[in-house]
Amino acid sequence: MVNLNVLKDNIFSLDISAGETIETLWQFTETYKKNRGNKYMREAYCTKVQWPLQMCDVQSGDLFVGRTSAPLIGFIGHENSGSIGYYCNEKELRNFQQEHAMPDDDNQKINELIDFWRNEATVAKAKQHYSKQMKSALPSDLYSEESGIVFTLWRMSGILLDYEKLVRLGIPGLRNEIMAKRETEIQDDSRKLYDAMLIALDTFGEICEFYSRQAMQKAVQTENPQEKADLTQMSVILKKLPNNKPESFREGLQLFILYTVLDGARSFGRLDEAFAELYCHDIDEKVITEEEGIRLLTGIWQLIIARNFRYDSRIIIGGLGRVNEQKANRLAMAMMETTRRVKDIVPQLALRFNKQQDSGLYAKALDVLGEGNTFPMLYNDDVNIPAVQKAFNIPYEEAIHAIQYGCGEYVINHRSVGTPSGVINILAALNVTLNKGVDPVTDKPIGMPLDRYDKYNDFLTFDDFFRAYKEQVEYHVEPLAEHEKLEYDFAGHDAPFLFTSMLMDDCVARGKGVFEGGIRYLGGTLELYGCSNAADSLVAIRQLVYEQKKISLNDLRTVLQNNFEGYENERKLLLDCPKYGNDDEIADEMFVNVHNHVCNFTRAQSEKYGLHSYLIVNINNDANTLMGEHTSASPDGRKAFTFMNPGNAPVGGADKNGLTAFLNSVVKPSSAIHAGYVQNMKFSREMFTDYRVKFEMLMSTYWEKGGTQAMLTVIGRKDLEEALIHPELYQNLIVRVGGFSERFVNLPKLTQLELLSRTLY
Repeated sequence: MVNLNVLKDNIFSLDISAGETIETLWQFTETYKKNRGNKYMREAYCTKVQWPLQMCDVQSGDLFVGRTSAPLIGFIGHENSGSIGYYCNEKELRNFQQEHAMPDDDNQKINELIDFWRNEATVAKAKQHYSKQMKSALPSDLYSEESGIVFTLWRMSGILLDYEKLVRLGIPGLRNEIMAKRETEIQDDSRKLYDAMLIALDTFGEICEFYSRQAMQKAVQTENPQEKADLTQMSVILKKLPNNKPESFREGLQLFILYTVLDGARSFGRLDEAFAELYCHDIDEKVITEEEGIRLLTGIWQLIIARNFRYDSRIIIGGLGRVNEQKANRLAMAMMETTRRVKDIVPQLALRFNKQQDSGLYAKALDVLGEGNTFPMLYNDDVNIPAVQKAFNIPYEEAIHAIQYGCGEYVINHRSVGTPSGVINILAALNVTLNKGVDPVTDKPIGMPLDRYDKYNDFLTFDDFFRAYKEQVEYHVEPLAEHEKLEYDFAGHDAPFLFTSMLMDDCVARGKGVFEGGIRYLGGTLELYGCSNAADSLVAIRQLVYEQKKISLNDLRTVLQNNFEGYENERKLLLDCPKYGNDDEIADEMFVNVHNHVCNFTRAQSEKYGLHSYLIVNINNDANTLMGEHTSASPDGRKAFTFMNPGNAPVGGADKNGLTAFLNSVVKPSSAIHAGYVQNMKFSREMFTDYRVKFEMLMSTYWEKGGTQAMLTVIGRKDLEEALIHPELYQNLIVRVGGFSERFVNLPKLTQLELLSRTLY
C-alpha cells in the first residue's frame, strides 16, 4: 500500500506508479479477506486502503478538493461500469496490465486478483442466486450490444443524500450523533455499524489532512496571486473541517464535494436548500460578493464536469418543501446564472416550480434556456406532488420531497431508494409477439414459452393479439422486479454503505445500513422504451389487418421481414395510420392503453417482491437509439435498426398537427402510476425572441392541463443540419438528447439523426 507520509521527493501527491497501484489493489483485497466476518469493519478498512486510488491531486485553478477516478478494484456506493458494492473491472485491469511492463510478480498478482473477484464481487454473488424464472426471462445485461426484450442493469443510482444535514452538523455533528446512538445500543450488528461509521469519519479526516498539506505546498510553489490565495484558503478549510462544522459558504461547498467523492454520489438533490443559510449569511455580511459566490459555484460545476457523469449529475432548485424558501430562492438564482455562464452538459440543473413560488425563478429559467442552454429542466410541482402521492402511496408531507435524479426518475429526497435496474423494450415485445415467439432479428425463440401462444387462436381477432402482447410484457416484468430485490438483498448482505447510510433518513436511528433495513422506502424502477412506436404499431395492426383488412398478418410479417424493400405501398399505408402526438383520439387512446397496462402491472409487483414501490420510468437517455439499432422493423412504418421514440414524446416527426395538438396529446397519459417520464421539446430561437409571450401562454396552458415537466432544446432551424456537415464549426452546440444533454458533434450518427427527426416548433 502507498505510504502517503513518505512519498517520493516529499511531494504530497497521489500520482503513483503502476507497481504501487497493483500493491494497493492487493492490499485492498487482503483487507477484504481479513474482515470477512464483519462486513461493517470490512467496508471501513477497505475504504481506508482504497482512497489513494479513488481520489486525484488538486489541479491548477481548482477551488476545491474533489477530483476522483474509479479504482480498478474497489468498493463503490453507487455505480461503476455495471457494478455495485465490491467490484473488479477486469477489462480495464487487463488493459492496465498490457499498457505497463509489469514484472512477473505483479502479473501473477493481477491474475490472482481477477480469479478472486470473479466469484467474490457483489454482482457475481447475486447472479449465482438467479431463480429459474429469472434465468429464462432475463438473458442479458447489455442492452446496447444485442437484440432482446429486457435487460438487467447493476447499479445503485436512485439515492440522494441529506446534504442539508451534512452542512448543518458537519463531521463533528455526525460523529456526535453516531456516538450517542452507540452508547445506548444493545444490538451487536448496530454497534458494529456505528464503530465502522466512526472509522469512516476518521478516514475523512485523514484525507482532509493530506489535502491540506498538498494545497499548502502548491500555494508555496505558485507565483499566481489569486491561485496562491485560493490554495491557502483551501488548505485552511481542509484543516478545519474534520473538527468543526462549516461556517461559510466556501467551507460548506468543500465539505459537500469531498463527501460526494467518498460516497460515490452521482446526483446531488436540493442544493439550494442545503446551502441557503451559509450563502445568504456570507452575502449579507459581505464575507463574499454575489460575483464571488458565482465563482465558487463555478468551481463546483467544474469538478462535476470533470467527473463526466452525463446521465446523472442532477442539482434541484426551487419547489415546495424547502425550509427557508426566500433564502433558497436567492441561491437558486445564483445557480441558474452559474449554469448560464458555464454552459456545459452537466451539472443537470432542474427547477421545480409552482403557482405560489416567486415567479422570478421561472422567468430566469426561460431566459437561460432562450440563450441555447438546455438547463434548467422544468418540473411542475402542482401536478407532480399529487401524482407522487398516488404512485408511491405516501402522504403529502413526504411527496413534497420527491425530486428527480438520473434521467428524470423520482425519488423521495434522502428518504427512499429508487434505482432503475431493468430495461424493457415493449416495441421488441410486440414484434416478437407478432412473430409468435421468434425474434425477427436472430430468428430464434425468445420471450414467453411458445406453447403459450396456442390459446390466442392464431390471432384471429385484434383482442387476441393485444392480450398476447400484454402477456409477453408481463412475462418479463415480473422477473425484473425479482432482480431488483435480489440486487438490494446482496448489496445489504455485502456492505452497510457507510457514507450513504450516514446521510439517509432512519439509518443511523435504526442502526442499520441503507440496504439492510435502514431506509424508509426501498423502491425500484423499470426503464420503459418504445411506448409510442408500440402504440402506433397497434393502431396500424388494428386498422389495416382487422378493421379494413387491407393487409393480412402473414403479409405484414413478410413486409416487416423484408424491411419494406419492395413494399413501399404497404409502408405508406402503415405510416398513414393515426399517430400519437396529434391530438388524435384513436392514436392517443391506444397510447394511454399501452402506457396504463405496463405501468399498472409493474406497480403491482412491489408487494410480491417486498418493495415499497416498483414503478415504470418512461425516460430517455440514448437507449431509444441504442436499442433501436437492434430492433426489427415495426408495424408503425419504422425501418429496422433505426431509433425508437424518445421518452413520452411521439415518434420523431409523427406529430404533424402543430404545437397545441402535440401538447394536448402528451398530457393524456396518467402521471400518477409511474415514477417519472421525460418530455422533450424542441423550439426555434424565434419562439423565445419574437414570440416569447405566445410561447409562455402555450406553456402555461400545458402546465394547467397536467404537464409534468419539460426538457427544452432551443436552437436555430438550420443549426443541426449544418452541424452534421461542418462539425468543426459547432463544437459547443449543446442539445437535449433525453434525460441528459450532450454536444451535438459528440453524439453517434444515429442519435444525431433521431434528434433531427424531432419536430422543431
